[in-house]
Amino acid sequence: MNRKIYLSSPCMCGKEQEYVKEAFDTNWVAPLGKNVNEFENTLKEYIGVKGAVAMSAGTAAIHMALRAAGVGSGDVVFCQSMTFAASANPIVYQNATPVFIDSEPDTWNLSPEALRRAFKKYKAKAVVVVHLYGTPAKMDEIMEICRENDAVLIEDAAEGLGGEYKGKKLGSFGDFGILSFNGNKIITTSGGGMLVGNDTDKLATVLKWITQSREPAKWYQHEELGYNYRMSNICAGIGRGQMHALSDHVEQKTKIYNKYKAAFADMPVTMQPYENHAKPNHWLSAMTIDKTSNVSAFDIMDVLAEKNIESRPIWKPMHMQPFYKDCDYFEHIEGEASVSEDIFNRGLCLPSDFYPQMTPEEHDEIIEIIKECF
Repeated sequence: MNRKIYLSSPCMCGKEQEYVKEAFDTNWVAPLGKNVNEFENTLKEYIGVKGAVAMSAGTAAIHMALRAAGVGSGDVVFCQSMTFAASANPIVYQNATPVFIDSEPDTWNLSPEALRRAFKKYKAKAVVVVHLYGTPAKMDEIMEICRENDAVLIEDAAEGLGGEYKGKKLGSFGDFGILSFNGNKIITTSGGGMLVGNDTDKLATVLKWITQSREPAKWYQHEELGYNYRMSNICAGIGRGQMHALSDHVEQKTKIYNKYKAAFADMPVTMQPYENHAKPNHWLSAMTIDKTSNVSAFDIMDVLAEKNIESRPIWKPMHMQPFYKDCDYFEHIEGEASVSEDIFNRGLCLPSDFYPQMTPEEHDEIIEIIKECF
């Protein structure tokens, strides 16, 4: 390639500068203002929930969801193992104990079978489920298990905005939903996140916490531990503009996934699966290489890198990370091989950049390069 092709880079639609300019023109560049309020209102209406709180990062939103759930020292939190570290690290922020749950093969997300077994051993305060690369998890089963065990469900939809499960938007199923607007996500605010849900009282408390827990006094009064987690009005302006392009972004990402799937139909690879009643946003197109092949994901990554094309491995599961090596872990099927480890060992995230940042012709070339590896 004459120029670098990225895995997934930001794509501006042209509306962003209008809202950012408005913030500058009105001198509202702080972590409050019209853009923040309107961005929250737009997202809560889009997701279909009663409240939303914009924050500096999706990680901050997970942290505050755990605190709002009452998670503290000595508590156990079940967390999907195949995910980015940001799903698990806030559990430790709260001095709680993470216990990791394997994936199931139908979606690569949290295994209901493993979750049931985990609840037989531990009384967990909360469960963190992730929609990996925008593919919906088995939410009906997971929600039922959480209800049966009186556990708070935290739905990490950081990668899933725009996706649906049985006609409902991802982020609307958990007691708390998490969104991320990092630079490479389906929409971006350059950096930022959001906590959404239907318990408006708890969300109001979270808003207080993330603005340093300042009490409504004439002086600076602080009676609880606070955080500096609020999203800026500038970043929120970018987000307001990006919302105009969200449906188009999902459509583009879906076309990219379908093009890979059709092109690789006769190849020894399998694209990330999803259930019939699910509608992924296909933020990243990911695949696994068949066990019968002598080609590895790293072989393909190396070939692509030589041609200035970015790809990356599947998330390394949290239970395999050195920091979490002493945490308990529940396989999908007890006594059988770990599903998440197998996906990690054979998996690859393919170039999934928006058109025209990756042109259709360049996409064709990438597909041919991958085919030649076999």
